[in-house]
Amino acid sequence: MTQVVIQPSYGSKQAQQHWRDTLDQEVDYRVGFRAVTLSGQQRTALEAMHPSGEARFWGATGNHDRRMETLCTGDVVLFTGGKLVRGVGEVGCSFRNSAFADTMWVPHPDRGSWRNVYSLLSFQPTEIPYAEIWDLPGFNPNDNFQNMRFLNAEKGSAIIDGLGIETLTAITEAARQEQQVTAALAAPDAQVIAPEAVNVEHTSYTRSGGTTLVHRAEALLVQRYRATLNGVEAGRIRTAAGITDLYVVTGDGVEIIEAKRSAGHSFVRQALGQLLDYAPHSPQQTTRLTALFPTRPTERDILLLHRYGIDCVHQEDGDTFVRLPASASRRDHMMQVWASI
Repeated sequence: MTQVVIQPSYGSKQAQQHWRDTLDQEVDYRVGFRAVTLSGQQRTALEAMHPSGEARFWGATGNHDRRMETLCTGDVVLFTGGKLVRGVGEVGCSFRNSAFADTMWVPHPDRGSWRNVYSLLSFQPTEIPYAEIWDLPGFNPNDNFQNMRFLNAEKGSAIIDGLGIETLTAITEAARQEQQVTAALAAPDAQVIAPEAVNVEHTSYTRSGGTTLVHRAEALLVQRYRATLNGVEAGRIRTAAGITDLYVVTGDGVEIIEAKRSAGHSFVRQALGQLLDYAPHSPQQTTRLTALFPTRPTERDILLLHRYGIDCVHQEDGDTFVRLPASASRRDHMMQVWASI
């Protein structure tokens, strides 16, 4: 299970200097005294994940020792400050080493060395308002995330699903398992493979400088569309099938909206599947399902949505959105399917 950590990192001058030193740029861990401070095991781990010899780093002081021992490769860190998530990172190596930490950051005057060090496999600067997190199930409005915290599984899942975070670790593991299955099925004596048969202890990582960790287009599209609703009650809810992009309640009923960053065929199919998955789990009877896109899908894909009683809404010019509704008869017919569990 991917763990999510809230890491305040921009509130003080010292934190901002740390950001400039080890997040705005990668650090060479092989040079001078810094290299000498690493144990053999720590250097081997860094070289496996960061073969270039450089990586971005962050750290935590000794008062966080117990929780930092749970930090693992692939965990997600939200770097916060000034009411914004200013960056999202994916943990690479995590270890405790005061001497190594002190080569990068001046120790805290009260809490000492930032000795709980972790590298980042991926890092993406962002400007995500806290309000987007407050809007997710389980979070409270006006929480300014002033202290480092390790989120529980439910809140962590809400962050990953709600902000559209896709880690390199998850992508790499999925690709590795696919390669394993492909190789086995291609063999002359191919057999059905049990899931445990493709599990291994180690995964190799190839970091791309262009790796996208957080998909923001969908969130921004939802924000723009939501602004057109003119005071209608709209938010996000957690269902057994996941977190909705929008859950709109009006006097006419309940609408569930799924947004996609592209109107391509594969994204239309994803929206279709997710909406049909959400509908039976709505706490109130779902009366409308809507797929939201930044451009108009093809006629074929619009008909695909309409076949299942799903409306299509797409952005046209600026803040203008066009709704292409499914027929009332098709929607009424499909509502019986939506309501069944």
